[in-house]
Amino acid sequence: MDVQLILLSLAIFFLLLLSAFFSGSETALTGASRARLHQMEQSGDKRAGLVNLLRDHHTKLISAILLGNNLVNILASALATSMFISVFGDIGVAYATLVMTVLVLVFAEVLPKTFALRRTIPLALFVAPILRPAIFVLSPVVLGINIVVDMTLSLFGVKPHHGDMEALTDAAQDELRGAIDLHSEDAGIIMHEKYMLGSILDMDEVDLSEIMIHRKNVEMVDCSKPVQQVIDQVLSSPYTRLPLWKKNPENIVGIIHAKDLLRALIPLNGDYDKLDVETIALKPWFVPETTTLRSQLNAFLERKSHFALVVDEYGALMGLVTLEDILEEIVGDIADEHDLAVSDVRMLKEGSIVAKGDVTLRDLNRQLNWSLPDDEAATIAGLVIHEAQIIPDIGQVFIFHGYKFEILKKEHNQITELRVTAIDPLDDSES
Repeated sequence: MDVQLILLSLAIFFLLLLSAFFSGSETALTGASRARLHQMEQSGDKRAGLVNLLRDHHTKLISAILLGNNLVNILASALATSMFISVFGDIGVAYATLVMTVLVLVFAEVLPKTFALRRTIPLALFVAPILRPAIFVLSPVVLGINIVVDMTLSLFGVKPHHGDMEALTDAAQDELRGAIDLHSEDAGIIMHEKYMLGSILDMDEVDLSEIMIHRKNVEMVDCSKPVQQVIDQVLSSPYTRLPLWKKNPENIVGIIHAKDLLRALIPLNGDYDKLDVETIALKPWFVPETTTLRSQLNAFLERKSHFALVVDEYGALMGLVTLEDILEEIVGDIADEHDLAVSDVRMLKEGSIVAKGDVTLRDLNRQLNWSLPDDEAATIAGLVIHEAQIIPDIGQVFIFHGYKFEILKKEHNQITELRVTAIDPLDDSES
């Protein structure tokens, strides 16, 4: 009898070890950094490649681990119940339940999972070669379990997702955003780097209409002007490329490049009247205003072009966008020796700002670490008009989204300057 009890105790101990192995393996394999494992695999670590292979079949991996874990836990509980009944009689069921609950909870669940959280990657690399044959052996049972699960979920209207790459991509982006926010809170990255990384992830969500130079601010050349005036305008402009229009500003016939103009002038030896500006102009490239930044960036790289004209759904000119505009959306303002030094945002001593109406909300949020919504409007003036539902007058004040907006200047129906103040949520004086 004593030998039987010893054997049962050893069997229960072994089963608890297996349960701890399965519990720790689940935590390690699901919690290990995918980016770190991918880097290790690229460096030639075969075990890291095996971990990634197992994680690529996530459902099969988790099902096999849970199957193994439940098998050993149930078997251990059954053996413990049998042993305790043989020693204590019917009351042994209660003793076995109490003892096994403590043993399984502490030594087969909490302890191995805590250890796995502290040694995620080393443990994942250790258990992967062991689990692979176990998953292969259990795969027929796992397949049957998955079929039953999918059929059961389908009864409740939940359809299985096989290879849903869009969902995986969204999940990966959400994970990246969370990591960026977490590390920025821990001072792991500075605020500028946080916005830079966030802007890269947002490239599929931001349209050209949000970053383009509006047509009223676009400098264009009238090709009907005398050649000398065209030359003077191009050479005095801070921009290298200028749209060329004919008869009306909506009729863009080309893009004149300062370098092309200079090359055409040299052989003329000062006789500039012979120059035909239209012949040296590049063919204009029109793109829809709904094009995303990522698509336009790829198009710029593919066409080896830096300049495009933006049109709406009716083909009307809305503005222009350059490669530099997209890069500035990621890294912030890029200034060179030819850029005009104009400050669109001025900080006041009391903490408020004076901004031009065409300052974009994304730039303002980036510069001041604010959280003004940019879903319905691209500029700060557009946000005020959208929220107020009117064209405001000079001196009017509006409060929304935790900020106070005061209209300072206005030209016709356009807000050109306003003061913005962030309101302290604990300060009721503004309400």
